[in-house]
Parts: sequence; C-alpha cells; structure tokens
Amino acid sequence: MKEDQHIEFKESWHDEYTRYVSAFCNTQGGVLYIGLNDNGTVVGIEHPEKLIERLPNFIAQKTGIMPLVHLKESNGKEYLEIEVQPSAMPISVHGRYYTRSGSVTSELQGNQLNMFLAAKMGLTWESVVEEDFSLDDIDIETVERFKLLAKDRVPSIEQETDILALMKRLNLVVGGRAAVVLFGKNVQKYVLQARIKIGKFLSETEVLTTDIIEGNLIQQVDRALDILRTKYLLSYISYEGIHRREKLVYPYEALREALLNSIIHREYFVSSEIQIRIYDDKLVMGNEARLQDITVEDLSRPHPSRPHNKLIADVFYKAGFIESWGRGTQRIIDNCVAEGLSAPVYEYKMGFLYLTFMSKQIVESPYVADETLRPLGETLRPLGETLRPLNETLRPSDMASKRVRRMSKAEMMDSIVACCLNAYLTIEEIASFVNRNPAYIKNEFIPLLLSTGRLTRLYPNTPNHPKQAYKTKKEK
Repeated sequence: MKEDQHIEFKESWHDEYTRYVSAFCNTQGGVLYIGLNDNGTVVGIEHPEKLIERLPNFIAQKTGIMPLVHLKESNGKEYLEIEVQPSAMPISVHGRYYTRSGSVTSELQGNQLNMFLAAKMGLTWESVVEEDFSLDDIDIETVERFKLLAKDRVPSIEQETDILALMKRLNLVVGGRAAVVLFGKNVQKYVLQARIKIGKFLSETEVLTTDIIEGNLIQQVDRALDILRTKYLLSYISYEGIHRREKLVYPYEALREALLNSIIHREYFVSSEIQIRIYDDKLVMGNEARLQDITVEDLSRPHPSRPHNKLIADVFYKAGFIESWGRGTQRIIDNCVAEGLSAPVYEYKMGFLYLTFMSKQIVESPYVADETLRPLGETLRPLGETLRPLNETLRPSDMASKRVRRMSKAEMMDSIVACCLNAYLTIEEIASFVNRNPAYIKNEFIPLLLSTGRLTRLYPNTPNHPKQAYKTKKEK
C-alpha cells in the first residue's frame, strides 16, 4: 500500500491534518492513516484510545462532517484509520478549501476556488446572470446575422422577430452570461476576459505589436481572422494568368477551427484572454481550459465531443460554425498536413491548452511576377543603375508560372532603401512598389531600417503621424 489519490500516511496526529479530511471530502473520498510512516509501514501511536475518542468530534467541529475512525492493529502496533466519504457540498477548514490530486493536497485559491465552488453548487459559468443586462443590451445586428447563418439548422429561425422567444429557442436566459457574450452590445463591460489578444513576437520576451479583439463572440471570430490575415500573417503569392492568388502560410480553415475551439472550450471563470502569438517560424494559440476525461494525446485522434461551454457550443453549431462530432482537432491537423506543414502540436501546461502551428520559415512571400518591378522602374528611372542588381536578382526563372526565387531579408531591405532614395514614401507606397503586404513592411522592415539609420521619418517627432513617410538617409 502506498500514498495516492485516496490514501495519506501520517506517523502522528496534528490538528492541522484536518486539511486532509477537507481534501478527501472535496474530491473522491479517502482514508487518512495515523501511525504509518511515508512508506506505509506501521510505526504505531501513543494513547490511541484518547485519539479515537477525541478525533470524531474535533473533526466534526472543524469541518462539519463526521468521519469514521477505526482502531487497527498490526504486529502488536496500533494505528488509526480515518475514513472520509466524498461530500456533495464544499468542505472547508477555517474558511480554507482543499483538494486532492494524486498524493498531493493543496489549497484552492482564486479562480480555481471559484470554479470549484460553482461546480459543487451545480452552477456553470454560462448560467450566472448579470442582473443589469436587459433586452436593450442585445446587439440586433448580431442576432440578424445569426438568424441568417442558422436557417439551415434551425427551421423557421429567420421568421422569428421576438428576441425573447429567440433566446428561449436557444436555451438562453437574457442576462445569462452565455447570452451576454454571444449577443451583447458591450460584452467586455460584463466579462472583460471574453476577448482575444494577438501579438507579433520577435522573441519570447520581445513584443513588436499587439491587438485586442473585443465585441461579442460571433463578431470576434471574423474580426480576429481578418486582422490575422491582413496584418500579422504572410501569404504566398502566385499568378494564374492575370489573376493574383494569395495563400496564407497557415491554412485558413485550420486557424478558424482552432479559434472556434478556443472560444467554445476555454474557461471563462478565469481572468485571462485567448492568446495568439505569432513568431517568425510558428503561431501559438492558447487559452485556459480543463480537459474533461481526455488527455492531450486524445486531441490528435477520434474522441467524443464534450464542450465545456455547452450553450455557446450549441449556438455556434446552429450557426454552422462547428460540427458536433469532436473532429475539429483532427481537421486542424489534416488541413496542415495537406498543405505540406508538420502536424500542429497540442500541449497542456499550467492550466493552459496550447496549439502550436509550425510554418515553413520565410522572410517574405516567395512568388513575384517580373511585372512587379515595372512600376518601380518607371517611377524611379533615374535610379536605373541602382536598381539593376535588384532587377537581376528578381529575374523570373519560370516565365510560364511567373515564379522566382524568394528574396532574402537583406535583399528586401535594399529594395526598400532604393525605393525611398529620392522621395518620402508612405508605407502603402513602399508596399505597392515591392508588392508586399503593408503591415508586413511596417512590422518587419521599417523598424529595423530606422534603427540602423538607413531610413528617416518625414515627421521624426511624431512616429504615428497619419501622413508619416520615409526616405533613404543620405550618407554624409
């Protein structure tokens, strides 16, 4: 016999050991042995008759429950067996609540305590009611969009004009937190943590730029994906005839599925947001969550669907955002592998579930048509000699597909410097000349060129001036 979830050994009794009784009550019950050492060997106790008379009442006074205390004997040595049953109600000692995980007993605090108490009382986060939230706080535009999305899965939903009746059809209570975060006008007034934080990271500690996505959950899905696509993520560019094609470095459908999973399964009792971190070679999406009867490994294979926020999941299902078969995590992996990427990796650390997408590391979009530099050459005709090495570098190797080798980061910086040699240019103008996303140019190259003294600002004292432009800094 050894210590585990249900067994604890102590050589002698101390009154603070009532915390083990609390922990057993608050989990699955267990037995506290007094008179055994850490190895489970009986060492015996002194005056067992006094303890067996005192402990039941003492424990009852401290915890409110009456355990079964048995006197046992082994090889002439006596010891106590304190049997504790699991409790439907939370059990505290001096106002402190304890829980048991494996052979470790720990005190519940902060958000963990809130979640524990709510679960014991049969409450879910979604069912908590915000008393000052009313029908006037419902965003009608979001409701109308939902009705349009849900018409295939909820017959006659489009004809429903009574908001209260619609909420009832969705099993929502006006003012209930599920209704607030799904359809509210000002969600963050009531649930500040119901938002998404996106950041571009140069390293684990150095952040280049950050955006916070707010609004209700239905709005957040589109807003987050739009800002990822337009500001943070690079795209491969190719041409089919005269048509330009762009493909994100990470499959759009995989990102969308991962974001929906985070929104549906995250733990809203806690104060942290969904976090999306973008690095040069990876994207990491994380949220606080509880894995319910599954392991991280199960996420990569068929598993039952057990949404933590059932009401939110049901609305997303009816809107056609998700399926209900627990296949979302597999689709994420399949989409990435189909695009030639490695399978994303799930990790569970310190209460956070992380999903890491690995990219094929690129410094810019790898496909450029030879026409790209034609406007640049015409605009900067006097710079022909300066730009000739660049034109040679970018000469297409396959005229049929109009694809060329990718430029290095140094080559891209040289091209930007060449563009700005004789005139101040805005970010948009620079991006147009080199055929790149403006956000990509702004975030990846402009700070570096400014810090190395190769570019100068038109408004040096107002970095965020709406008409800010850049010019090559002349050498003295």
